[in-house]
Amino acid sequence: MTDAQETAADSSLRTTGGAPPDDGGSSVTGAPDPEPIPLLEPRDGIPPVIVDDASLAEVIAAFAAGSGPVAVDAERASGYRYGQRAYLVQLRREGAGTALIDPVACPDLSGLGEALSGVEWVLHAATQDLPCLREIGMVPTRLFDTELAGRLAGFPRVGLGAMVESVLGFVLEKGHSAVDWSTRPLPEPWLRYAALDVELLVDLRDALEKELDRQGKLEWAHQEFAAIAAAPPAEPRKDPWRRTSGMHKVRRRRQLAVVRELWQTRDRIAQRRDVSPGKVLSDAAIVEAALSLPANVHALAALNGFGHRMGRRQLEQWQTAVDRAKALTDSQLPQPGQPVAGPPPPRAWADKDPAAAARLSAARAGVSALAEQLNMPQENLITPDTVRRVCWEPPVPADAEAVAGALAGFGARAWQVELVTPVLLEALSAEAP
Repeated sequence: MTDAQETAADSSLRTTGGAPPDDGGSSVTGAPDPEPIPLLEPRDGIPPVIVDDASLAEVIAAFAAGSGPVAVDAERASGYRYGQRAYLVQLRREGAGTALIDPVACPDLSGLGEALSGVEWVLHAATQDLPCLREIGMVPTRLFDTELAGRLAGFPRVGLGAMVESVLGFVLEKGHSAVDWSTRPLPEPWLRYAALDVELLVDLRDALEKELDRQGKLEWAHQEFAAIAAAPPAEPRKDPWRRTSGMHKVRRRRQLAVVRELWQTRDRIAQRRDVSPGKVLSDAAIVEAALSLPANVHALAALNGFGHRMGRRQLEQWQTAVDRAKALTDSQLPQPGQPVAGPPPPRAWADKDPAAAARLSAARAGVSALAEQLNMPQENLITPDTVRRVCWEPPVPADAEAVAGALAGFGARAWQVELVTPVLLEALSAEAP
């Protein structure tokens, strides 16, 4: 750090001596907060991008020899490319400095992952980056998630920029967060931004650890981080076409089949061309075609999203997909809704099971009150789905041991089980009006 950065970092770990800031513009002592300092340059300059095996080997050796936690970040090209692969990986560790690695040129980073095995990785919103890091061989055994730490500590804004500013007193420039990171070569301003994203991540981690410890929540955070690190890769989503934006307008099974055929055709094209599916055909156009069931290419061309810029060959491939859906037999048509494992939507509880509805209402109120008391979001105290499942089918007998076992069975961590069991025990005795 520069002298100014060190001074600001020392003086602006504002949360370690009091409650998290409320964005009111003053510290817990009532004195105005120091003016945030713009963080414009990495302390060691912008490192060269690693694009060959020899340079990668040097980075692996340097980071293996470093000390303390390692800050890790990844940049994707969401909205530009197909899938969620990493197009830049950034790391920083004491004794090793900052590294920027091109995973397109160096697609196997398992050697780096192995060199950092057992080291605590510091990530912001870890669940967003872990899937693309796993694809290139980087899987942490220990981690610290600064976004989740901020949530548990009760910060009102937990984006990286907001956290760095409120906790450390620096302003990060965030103008390049949504650029096309598959661009080659990467412009210098983007590389500067990428390096700065890991510049203070370990400093932020240290400050948040102190704040969580002060609030008596550090062990809770450790349990959360361990659960993230141990979680297996997510299962592929069943019927992903059902998540097409605007699906609530599509009600008939034949129309659902059109959405499915168009979505699957678009996905194949996007994957082949390595572009975001939305750049091939918009969700709005898919829904428009499903609702209209166009009889031919001319009718299709008249719909929004299939305008004059689309060539005849493109129109024909979309019309072919529509015609496939129209030719399906009734038994081949998709059902209106997906089979849902677990309880029905809460809005239906009052009619289906008034007693369960009463239990859920009491449980929600109790969880909300406890979350407010603990100064954290309700969903971090316990997932709403877990609450619904316990209230819909309570364990028998509904005693403390059984409720705790049910919560653990749904994936709740030990600290959540301890805190939420008494709340649910009381809610399960609630009677329908």
